[in-house]
Amino acid sequence: MTDTTARDSFWMQRCLSLARQGLGKTAPNPLVGSVIIQDDQVVGEGFHPRAGEPHAEIFALRQAGDHAWRASLYVNLEPCNHYGRTPPCTEAIIQAGISRVVVGMIDPNPLVAGKGIERLRQAGLSVTVGVESSQCQRLNEAFCHRIQHHRPWGILKYAMTLDGKIATTTGHSTWVTGEPARRWVHQTRSYCQAVIVGGNTVRRDNPRLTCHGVAEPNPLRVVLSRSLDLPRQANLWNVSQAPTLVCTQAGNSPEIQACLRDQGVEIVELDALTPDRVMALLYERDCLQVLWECGGQLAAPALATGAIQKLMAFIAPKIIGGTQAPTPVGDLGLTLMTEALPLRDLSYQTLGEDLLIEAYLPAKPGPNG
Repeated sequence: MTDTTARDSFWMQRCLSLARQGLGKTAPNPLVGSVIIQDDQVVGEGFHPRAGEPHAEIFALRQAGDHAWRASLYVNLEPCNHYGRTPPCTEAIIQAGISRVVVGMIDPNPLVAGKGIERLRQAGLSVTVGVESSQCQRLNEAFCHRIQHHRPWGILKYAMTLDGKIATTTGHSTWVTGEPARRWVHQTRSYCQAVIVGGNTVRRDNPRLTCHGVAEPNPLRVVLSRSLDLPRQANLWNVSQAPTLVCTQAGNSPEIQACLRDQGVEIVELDALTPDRVMALLYERDCLQVLWECGGQLAAPALATGAIQKLMAFIAPKIIGGTQAPTPVGDLGLTLMTEALPLRDLSYQTLGEDLLIEAYLPAKPGPNG
């Protein structure tokens, strides 16, 4: 590894660290951090805080001021070269007199997709692309998926005992895991724009689905219910903490709909209450990441139809037993072990006494290929 390569990697890591400060707040935009270096010293840095506000490069350029002249700018995602909610970053970089730009990855957005790099090179700037590219891709995996498939990134989260149960035979599930694991989930919710459960979860657990003060903001709580057999009073109907959306099929239970609307709950009637239709609705609402915290009955079709891209499985060192005790995933219609869904890129960590396994589902073609 040359000194230049090591130096580029070091400053790109700083970009990634800055970018993470926008977790959960930039949707539907990506996470981006930028650093400007002059004589091996940081003269400017910044990150994209939320959609509609300046991009990371602009904050870094503002901080650098005149020190940006002939300096190097690092950014984990290709600078934009088009007018959106904000002017193109490429022109600001050129006007500031930056001499070299180091980019972590190409922006998959067709409006950018190499055009920003081409513009910088046309203006005579030296451009290096692909520094720490795998980490840059992983940080913005949700953004890339949303751009390519026109759907939010889906994460299925569940907590189970060592023998694969998410509750007892009576449905009691408080608590499968310990406090450290639950805090991790609360933090994860703040990174997502919506969290989804089914009607069974509302009836059985009466969850709040907030971040419990661990982080902010709270996500949109989404309930999927074909029958609208829902309680008239529930924690989710208290919309003072976070909004709640109930998705159902057209014409279901006008009385329950009126009751929920009176409490501030939004009701959306869909022609078909499927995981893909719900994810399409959340895409239209600018969701970037969606956390599925549902039971096995809803998890199965979500997995089967490609609404889930990533798993977060918490495993508690407990055994509950019971042939009728619920498991994380319902019937997928698979009869042979060779048909099992293969997982990839597994990672493991312990949270208190519990084990967290994160893994990715095989890619499925989306509505746009």
